[in-house]
This record gives sequence, structure tokens and C-alpha cells, in this order.
Amino acid sequence: MKLFFRESGQGQPLIILHGLFGSSDNWFTLAKTFAESFHVYLVDQRNHGQSPHSDEFNYKLLAEDIYEFIQAHNLKDPIIIGHSMGGKAVMNFAVKYPDVAQKIIVVDIVPKDYPIHHDQILEGLTKMPLADLKSRNEAEEFLGRYVLDNSERQFLLKNLVRNSEGGFAWKLNVAAIDKHIEEIGEGMKYSGTYDKPSLFIKGLKSKYYKTGDEELIKKIFTKAEFVTIDSGHWVQAEKPIEFSQEVLKFIKVN
Repeated sequence: MKLFFRESGQGQPLIILHGLFGSSDNWFTLAKTFAESFHVYLVDQRNHGQSPHSDEFNYKLLAEDIYEFIQAHNLKDPIIIGHSMGGKAVMNFAVKYPDVAQKIIVVDIVPKDYPIHHDQILEGLTKMPLADLKSRNEAEEFLGRYVLDNSERQFLLKNLVRNSEGGFAWKLNVAAIDKHIEEIGEGMKYSGTYDKPSLFIKGLKSKYYKTGDEELIKKIFTKAEFVTIDSGHWVQAEKPIEFSQEVLKFIKVN
């Protein structure tokens, strides 16, 4: 699949992958920082942003999408960052293709199964009366019945766009995400290890890490390093300065 991407900077390739319901736009500001030292590729994963839609949606496909992207752009020794769903895609890719990425950075996600916890979000997205919407304010009011947190609601509404007829549409492939949400909760699809440097960044207030998760990670990612930042799940958005400092410190070490 030919994925949409934005690029900036020069030097060693640095690929950044967003999480579920996100897009490359979410990383635009941080990309400017990283582009001072690296050739940054902000990628929209399938069914997100401006990338193509697909009826199928799972980590094997997302891992293959990463591999195809690297091959298509002839990238040598890329470093890959992935947040949440993007992090799981990176982990699966790294284990299947252990010789391709020079380093990986996984943000606030663990290589394990998670129970479905996006029910309310998906209900709100699927039930949104797109054909009848007159304004974004109407959309926000409707989504507010399902998503109480304002910042989360604004994040989701970034996916609402005007279509060619002047109405509203989702950039997300909501139907495919809803259909395959259990698969997006799954952990590793491949067995094996990744024996190159990897950095796992977790949010101190996040619920995605539990006791024993670091030991689980080390069994698969044998050179894993760990950093905790005082934030929730959206580490890079909540603490961008601390996040970028930790990332650059890790990837600039020979």
C-alpha cells in the first residue's frame, strides 16, 4: 500500500508512526525539532489520515506497510518511532525484519494483548450523523455524548473534513477500525527477538503499563532501555520538550 507521508530535514531517516485515530499531523511540531538532525518521514498508516483505506486492518498488514515504505524510498538504517498502535506496528515489524531498523522507539505501549477500551469512541464515530451535520459545532456536541474529555474529543474531530459535496466525512476508515478493533488490541503476531537498541518511553500516569511489563519487553527486545516521563498516554503531546530530549539522547548515541 502506498502510504501518504510528509518529509523534512536531511540525514539518517527517522520514521514516525501515530497511534489509533491519529495521523501524521499530530507529530508536525516535534518533526521540526527532529528534522534539525534527521530526515524525518511522518507517515499516515492505512485507514488513517490521507493514506488509502482497506477493509483489512491488523498488525501483520501494518508491519508489511512499514517494510514496503522503507523499500519504496530506499531508506538505509532507519530509526522508527511509534506511539500506541504505531508502537505495536513497529514492534511487530522489528521482530519480523530484525536487520532493517537501526533502532526503534516505542511510546507508551507494551507487546501484549489489551482489552477493548475504545467502545464509546467508536460508537460516537459510527453514529455521527454525517449527512445531516451543518457545522463542526454540531459534530462536537454530538460526540460529547460519547467522549466526555474535551482534549480527546478535539483530537478525534481533527479527522472530520468537508467532502467534495460540501458535507462532512471522516478521514478515518471508521467501519474498518470498528470491525477490527479486537485485532488492534492484540500483541505480537510474530515470534522472535529484536537485538538492536530499543527505547521504551512510558507515561507515569498512563494505564498502559502494569507491573512486570518491562520484564516481558526485555524477553523480546533484548537491548531495551526504559524512560518514564510524568505524563499520561499522550507523552509526546503532553511533555514534548522532555520527550524530544529523551529521543534525541537515545538516537544520537553511537
